[in-house]
Formats: sequence, C-alpha cells, structure tokens
Amino acid sequence: MAEHYFTGEPTSRHEARTVCVQAGGRALAFETDAGTFSKTRLDPGSRLLLEALPPLSGRCADIGCGWGAIGVALAAQNPDLFVEMVDVNERAVGLARRNAEANGVYNARALVSDGLAAVEPGLDVCVTNPPIRAGKAVVYGFFAQAQEKLRPGGWLYAVVRKQQGAPSALKYLGEIFALARVREKDAGYWILEAQKAE
Repeated sequence: MAEHYFTGEPTSRHEARTVCVQAGGRALAFETDAGTFSKTRLDPGSRLLLEALPPLSGRCADIGCGWGAIGVALAAQNPDLFVEMVDVNERAVGLARRNAEANGVYNARALVSDGLAAVEPGLDVCVTNPPIRAGKAVVYGFFAQAQEKLRPGGWLYAVVRKQQGAPSALKYLGEIFALARVREKDAGYWILEAQKAE
C-alpha cells in the first residue's frame, strides 16, 4: 500500500531537498524530504494562507505542520507569537524542528501529535492546511479540536480548495464556531476564518 504524507512513520527512501520561502521580506530555507507533503515547493494553498493572515501574537498551533513552512514563517514574521507545530508524521516533525533552528526561529517548537492531542488548551490562534486526502473525518476533527483548544475569542484559519470541499467545510465551521467566513479566495483556494465565542 502506498504511503501518504499523513503516515506516522514514513519508510520511503529519503530524498532531501531545499525549498526557499519568502516570508515578510525575509528569505527562509527549508529542508524537505520524501514522505512529506509538497516536498518540492511551498504549495499554493500554504502560500495564500501566509499572505492572508493578519499580524498574530500569543500562542498558535500549526495543525498538520509538515516540514514547517507555515509555522516557521509565521514565527519569523510575528516575534510576539509562539508557534507549536504538530503533525502525526515523525519525519515531518523532525524536519520542522530542524528548519526552525536552521532559520534562527526560536519562538516555535515541533512535536509529534495526532491533531492537537499533545497541545495544552488556551490557544489564541490555530492555522492549518489540512490533509484533505486523509478524509473529512480527519479534517473536521482538526476543526473540532481547534474549537476545543482555542481560548474564548480565539481564531482558526484554514485553507481548503473549493473543489475539495471548501463550501461544506465553511458550513461545518459555522456550526461549531460563533463566526465563520471566507477571508480570501484565489485560484480555487479559500482561506476560511472562524472565531470561537467570547
């Protein structure tokens, strides 16, 4: 059976690469590898999510962080933000950890976690480019965990492609959050934002 990037312990042969990402006028270099999501480039959804986010502070969780593109870039851009990057994929978490260190980003950490299971509640922000191929139960599970772990008034930001269920994801977010809306749309990608009740 073929492995997916949401496999806990990938066994695929290593194919180390370097991907460069511009974040807030700063050039960041990331090590990537086989067995992780979008190993050859920053995918368009993650790029749009980073561009669409407002300035952030407090505690943030990057759910399904992969090799750390979103979490490390957010931490680099927002010095008053502490980012907890979580992923079920051990190889991805190792990369995210090394990428934060290699880019001199010390207001972030990476840990193996099934969704937000290993993260303490009271988060100010959650961000995710969820693993759509893992299925709706996993993706909506991320959203429900975010709603549970966010502080009152906290925000979730997620990117979902329209043809991969963005309208139904928005509807579900509206059912579990006090506010849910589209923040931005581009090239079929929707940036969804949802706020927990105060």
